[in-house]
Amino acid sequence: MAAWLFAPYAAWVAFTSALNGAIFVLKCQGGWMRRVVIVNDKMQQGYRYERSAPVGRDFDPQFRPDLTPEQMLELGVFCGKYLTDCQDEYPASWFARAKLSPSGRDCSLNYFGVDASQPLSEWRRKGWMHADDPRGWFQWYCRYYMGRRLPDEDARQIGRWKAMKRHVSQIRRHCEPGDPMCRPRQRQALLHWAYDSRRI
Repeated sequence: MAAWLFAPYAAWVAFTSALNGAIFVLKCQGGWMRRVVIVNDKMQQGYRYERSAPVGRDFDPQFRPDLTPEQMLELGVFCGKYLTDCQDEYPASWFARAKLSPSGRDCSLNYFGVDASQPLSEWRRKGWMHADDPRGWFQWYCRYYMGRRLPDEDARQIGRWKAMKRHVSQIRRHCEPGDPMCRPRQRQALLHWAYDSRRI
């Protein structure tokens, strides 16, 4: 579903659609339809944001991820335990082939078959979390991909994403080309940050 739809009138219009975990409000102003999302799930109640950019487009020039959220979920990330209770916020296509484990973490679902995640409590302890995205970087990326823009937080998260490039350099330095199972934990961690470590 596109975040922007053209409308041939400039009046303000609102349309509300309720799903299990999210409410979508369509606002038309100045000839464009925008989506306002109101989130109600296990980790956020009444959180509201606007999708103001086109889906999958108009990214910051410094942010060029190798993988879309849908591709990451299909490859296998976060031991299958991510977005299992808030899928209504995102396109159904993201979950058609996603490797998920709603009942609990199953790290065999990860593309490289290893655990490469720190617990959420550790992320909180280190101050890496932001109130808008209590599930962490991947939640930020999913919402950014869908069109949400928060300039200050976007700059912070893009900076964190760029910092992960050091792991790309380390794999290139220590692994033979064409050996995708060299340093699997580091490669899996890169997948969690939308770097396609299969290509390294």
